[in-house]
Amino acid sequence: MTSRERVLRCVTFAGPDRIPMSLPAPYPNDFCMAGETADPDWKPYRTWEVEDGAQWEDEWHNVWRRLSNTTRGEVVEGALKDWSDLETYEFPRFALPERFAHAAAVFAANPDKYRIGGLPGFPFAIMRYLRKIEEFLADVLLYPNEVKRLQERVVAMLKDCLDQWKAAAADGVMFAEDWGTQERLLVSPWLWEEMFRPGFEALVGHARGLGLHVWMHSCGYIKEIIPSLRDIGITVLQLDQPELSGIDWLRETVGGRVTIWSPVDIQRKLPTGNRELIRASAKEMIEKLGQGGGFIAGHYSDVRSLAVEPEWQEWASEAFAEYGGAGRA
Repeated sequence: MTSRERVLRCVTFAGPDRIPMSLPAPYPNDFCMAGETADPDWKPYRTWEVEDGAQWEDEWHNVWRRLSNTTRGEVVEGALKDWSDLETYEFPRFALPERFAHAAAVFAANPDKYRIGGLPGFPFAIMRYLRKIEEFLADVLLYPNEVKRLQERVVAMLKDCLDQWKAAAADGVMFAEDWGTQERLLVSPWLWEEMFRPGFEALVGHARGLGLHVWMHSCGYIKEIIPSLRDIGITVLQLDQPELSGIDWLRETVGGRVTIWSPVDIQRKLPTGNRELIRASAKEMIEKLGQGGGFIAGHYSDVRSLAVEPEWQEWASEAFAEYGGAGRA
């Protein structure tokens, strides 16, 4: 069974020969991932040094700041500074086929792998950057009509992006959109349903109509919207902290309908440094979520930022391979 066949069987609950995995060598990796390239007409981004860090402008014209010794950053100046600019704001051009040509070539060179194309975001993530997070969370209450109109424009742009991923021969698309803190959603469940679910439904429906699976990463506590994500048709939920919802609850709530892709929980299990606990956690997820499909063994790339020793995650990879039926690649 090829990696692609294995993942397809997993996400359709059709009995793969083993648990699919996205682990570093010497363990198996069943995936080929690619993103779009830069707009050929886009001018170089501005970037400049600031005290204790750096700032730069992305292709949306958002300004980011990163402190020294950190890998990401946060938007400090959104591109859409005033709602009066909503209709004239120009989005990046994600409908250009040439932006997906390199990805198509990568996919063609890896026919036995399951191919995932990266989306530039989903509506909430894109909008929160354009407006800056603290302003956007106020906007959803103060300017709901403007937020809904912006979401409509973002959805239209992302549909063009989905069309290009289909043309590039992706099997699925993935986006990252963090919806929770450690204790609660960023917005109320009611507001999520009222304001943001329609955008999810439009995009997931469009992707499924193209034959693409939709993979969603979200950090933090999102338990209250997981049933809605299941009903909308999200194919795979990538969770780094599955213990926030509970393994048993996930099995009961999404079993047979949504696949969970996860490392050993990065907050409650990996940081313990307890080898037997980490191995037991890997085994539990396989046994409870992965029978006949429904679970993909994952790996967290930046464990140092969690004060986790790489060896501890090596124990998790070893257990995933052992209990998931793979061994080393």
